[in-house]
Amino acid sequence: MKEVRILQGLVLLCILMVPVLIIVFLKTFGSNRYDIPILYENGIENPFSECVVEASGQHYIPEFRLVTQENKERGKSEMEGKITIVDFFFTSCPSICPVMSTEMERVDDAFRNEEDVQIYSISIDPEFDTPEVLASYAQKHLATPDKWFFLTGDKSEIYNLARCGFILPTLDGMGDPEEFIHSDKFVLVDEVGRIRGYYSGTNREEVDKLILETKILLHGKE
Repeated sequence: MKEVRILQGLVLLCILMVPVLIIVFLKTFGSNRYDIPILYENGIENPFSECVVEASGQHYIPEFRLVTQENKERGKSEMEGKITIVDFFFTSCPSICPVMSTEMERVDDAFRNEEDVQIYSISIDPEFDTPEVLASYAQKHLATPDKWFFLTGDKSEIYNLARCGFILPTLDGMGDPEEFIHSDKFVLVDEVGRIRGYYSGTNREEVDKLILETKILLHGKE
């Protein structure tokens, strides 16, 4: 009989301990964070001195002004306070650009109703990609107005921006679509102009990751 009472007491103690254990578990493991890195906190490498950059310290996207498919100026100042997803492309690209633009359609759709997220697709063939050409391309890809901006402008500014601002390799094809070289990366930039990640625009899983991490940055802004 004594053993039965001891057993009952142990069972009761275990029952009473369950809520305590749950609280301890939640406090210990319930605050997991998904941290998105801040890139270039110590500046960027500049081995050929082609970029005008600060000697050290956090790298930020530099000032720039380009023209949208609606023939309106837009640039760095309109990125402030917003999360911006950026890629470099050109409309006559015969290789990776069609895939990138199709994947960017998914990004556009994912944030269609989010005012604090925007997309910049910047042409590396501005001589051909006039605002009129970009407007037709935007319509083809069902770009959300005032959300997904296609940008063109001065060629030297665009190439300097790609290489020294977004740290992406870019080579002028001199009008030959087969000779242009550019990255397939989508670049995630936070509301203060810091690069937070690169994602292959030709890889569906990486674009899914971009969408996820953009949502996490949005949550952090709230």
